[in-house]
Amino acid sequence: MPLVLAATPLGDSRDASPRLVSALADADVIAAEDTRRLRALAAALNVTPAGRVVSFYEDVETARLPRLMDALRTGETVLLVTDAGMPSVSDPGYRLVAACVAEDLPVTCLPGPSAVTTALAVSGLPSDRFCFEGFVPRKPGEKARWFAELAGQPRTVVFFESPHRLAATLAEAAEALGDRRAAVCRELTKTYEEVRRGTLAELADWASDGVRGEITVVLAGARPRAVSVADLVGEVSSRVAAGERLKSVAAEVAAATGVSSKELYNAVLQARRAG
Repeated sequence: MPLVLAATPLGDSRDASPRLVSALADADVIAAEDTRRLRALAAALNVTPAGRVVSFYEDVETARLPRLMDALRTGETVLLVTDAGMPSVSDPGYRLVAACVAEDLPVTCLPGPSAVTTALAVSGLPSDRFCFEGFVPRKPGEKARWFAELAGQPRTVVFFESPHRLAATLAEAAEALGDRRAAVCRELTKTYEEVRRGTLAELADWASDGVRGEITVVLAGARPRAVSVADLVGEVSSRVAAGERLKSVAAEVAAATGVSSKELYNAVLQARRAG
């Protein structure tokens, strides 16, 4: 039988799927990030888990793997649930899934709530292309490198941050990334759900008064940099000098940057003659 990854409600138990209710009743083993929250959810859904319930949070994830793998090898169904949202998405689960894949044991998923896509949908920012960055790094050096990577990221970015670090992170983001627009989504699907939209500086000022609850941030991607033909001559010339065909390189670079292929081709030829 498979490992079953099951999405759980972000806050409103009515978002639970009928398949989750059935899985909670039928699984041989339920691995839960927080067993107390699991029992509270089961009570809200009026379901009684029949299987063994084991804790499976970050600090014990590695230690619990062998017994869960043994259960799966002997044909038991193991249901993995975290406190909210999808297991393995910045929550415990990745190591167990990877171990199952390595042994060709079946893994399936009961889809459902996700803070990532919920925040993206209500943010008002472009959602056709996006990336998920998990939690913001805590160490200053790692955080600075993280912002440097985001500086040129054209896609909308979704990430998590703790409420007590949010104001500082937004202020640092404003300094590193400029006046990009963002949305701070707090307590999604819960009674006090709130979505704040504005520039990073505006949101940092708002958060400085203190914020509570589960936080998901959606950040606009970097604006395309205006590029001229002259800016690209050196890049194309270097690639041609390394053995590539001028016509092919000019066409490729032009397509990627939006300039005229013919103008770029001629500019490189002119630079050659001038040199």
